[in-house]
Amino acid sequence: MAAMGATSAVALAGCLSSSGNEQEPTNDATAKTSDEGLDPAKPTDVDRIAADPTDLPDPVDWSSPRTHEIEVTTTERIAEIEPGVTFKYMTFDDQVPGPMIRVRRGDTVRLTLTNAAESAVVHNIDLHAVYGPGGGADDTMVDPGQSATIEFKAMYPGVHVYHCAVPDMDMHISAGMFGAILVEPEDGLPEVDRELYFGQNEIYTNGAAGEDGHHEFDYDGMASEEPTYVTLNGEAYAFTENGYGPVTVQKGERVRIFHANGGPNLTSSWHAIGNVWETLYRDGDMVSDPARYVETTPVVPGSVGAAEIDTPVPGPIKIVDHALSRVVRKGMLGVIQVEGEPEPEIFNPEP
Repeated sequence: MAAMGATSAVALAGCLSSSGNEQEPTNDATAKTSDEGLDPAKPTDVDRIAADPTDLPDPVDWSSPRTHEIEVTTTERIAEIEPGVTFKYMTFDDQVPGPMIRVRRGDTVRLTLTNAAESAVVHNIDLHAVYGPGGGADDTMVDPGQSATIEFKAMYPGVHVYHCAVPDMDMHISAGMFGAILVEPEDGLPEVDRELYFGQNEIYTNGAAGEDGHHEFDYDGMASEEPTYVTLNGEAYAFTENGYGPVTVQKGERVRIFHANGGPNLTSSWHAIGNVWETLYRDGDMVSDPARYVETTPVVPGSVGAAEIDTPVPGPIKIVDHALSRVVRKGMLGVIQVEGEPEPEIFNPEP
């Protein structure tokens, strides 16, 4: 990722405007260096922690129940929240959010959870789509180097969060241990041209946003619900021109977006700048009649928002939490770039 301080998102926020005489908001902490308290940034274990939003399972194309063998590994990895700022993440399969699990209602899932041998602590998995003690957490508590297997039937449709649920669960989730499991209705979901999968969480550290060096986890910050970063897929501004680049789609495509909020504490005011949630599946409910043309919707911690958008004009669609200080100062911004020829009858920037 190219360097991008935590306040650089002001130019990207899109909802915010300023005259030429106004100063961009600043965060004095971004001027600090590792000489002023933090250890230097540590070598990273992985180059990237942010999951690829386009990497999710294909839609269900089977019409009768089947059994799925799914293996997930819990890991602890040092990676960059933003350039020059390292942090020890906890993950499912080395990514935030963890990989999406996708099945059909009535399917059976045989899930094996392995805790990597080099892990320092115990991990488990609680799937909100599971009837059973702790959503499976009670029977998947695994020490480093160990594995556990559970089997469950996917009995109720919808898209649900999964997360680590050890006694220190808030810290493990904040450090990256959450994902989504989608249980499609028997008749499937409406066909779309493209699907994307994002995850939001807060990261609490002993440094300020943009402060170079290695950031340790801050339990007091978490207890007071004052995060250093609020991220999309575990990194600040990952899917912008200064990160890994926007996610690109073609003009005219209908796009379904899944937005898992791991939390552990903050409700997301999920909003698309330059678009609306044309079809909104509130709270991950994929069977009730959806809402239509919703501008902003809450996605509470421990739930997944799902929505479909149309893309009639080219340009950026900015995915944000409309609690805008999280956008401007803490990292919660991603861009979907719609590519194609202009449509001046719909939007004309130079009438």
